[in-house]
Amino acid sequence: MTDLAVAHDDLRPLMFSVAYRMLGSVSEAEDVVQEAFLRMHRASQSGTRADNPEAYATTVTTRLAIDALRSARHRREQYVGPWLPEPLLATDDDPARRVELTESLSTAFLVVLETLSPVERAVFLLREVFGYGYGEIAAIVQRSEANCRQLMTRARKHIEERRPRFEPSRDHRDELARTFFAALDDGDVGALERLLADDVEFQGDGGGITAAVRKPLTGALQVARFLANLGRTGAQLGATVTPVTVNGQPGARVSDPDGAVIGVLSLTIADGRVVGVHNQINPEKLHHLGPVGDLNALMEQR
Repeated sequence: MTDLAVAHDDLRPLMFSVAYRMLGSVSEAEDVVQEAFLRMHRASQSGTRADNPEAYATTVTTRLAIDALRSARHRREQYVGPWLPEPLLATDDDPARRVELTESLSTAFLVVLETLSPVERAVFLLREVFGYGYGEIAAIVQRSEANCRQLMTRARKHIEERRPRFEPSRDHRDELARTFFAALDDGDVGALERLLADDVEFQGDGGGITAAVRKPLTGALQVARFLANLGRTGAQLGATVTPVTVNGQPGARVSDPDGAVIGVLSLTIADGRVVGVHNQINPEKLHHLGPVGDLNALMEQR
């Protein structure tokens, strides 16, 4: 087997990519990757050899991620309000910055993946995102090849019914995002409404810790009014909105007057309109981005 000390830097991005897409959590994904390396090291010490280190790393990581997701299911079922993944920012020095940013990493897509069972999610990702064959997938998830094909068919049907729409042109996405955040900064309801799709949906994740909408908001006018109020509130709090790439899509990091992060907004854009807005303000899901501010304390000072 290739010396893991040498292979570590080469394998870690792949392993994190698998674990994060499975779990939607940076901290949990890093725990899984660390445990996977420990298991691989113990196996190598006992004389186990792997002809294909990448396939071996994917297998160990996927199995651990399935177990972790099963353990997390109860917590997520009891979660207060909408559940959103921990955001990945392209400008961040997080190990995940080397993970290929595709639509399968977007906030909206990870939310859809939450509707799959742990094994369905693994089979779908291994086939659709990482391009493994059914024989390889069967060995990884320890199911028959026929069963994996059935799981994939079911997962694909489920995903296609809910798959988010995306604007294919990055230039168009970025230009619309710039206009969106300018309107948000101005608190301009009319300008925001014109940028939103008729069926736009807004979701906020406060985790029961900070105040966030408990149910998704839908419709251009309702979402525009809410966003305009959000922009005005941010200005009153002295917050700074910095455009960044969030999970491969346009978004913004929101910081308090001291520069600590208090939220991350991400946009889903399709057909020249914003079709989804996700607002992550659960402080427990922001620690990997650096110092986290106290949004509740800021709100009390208004």
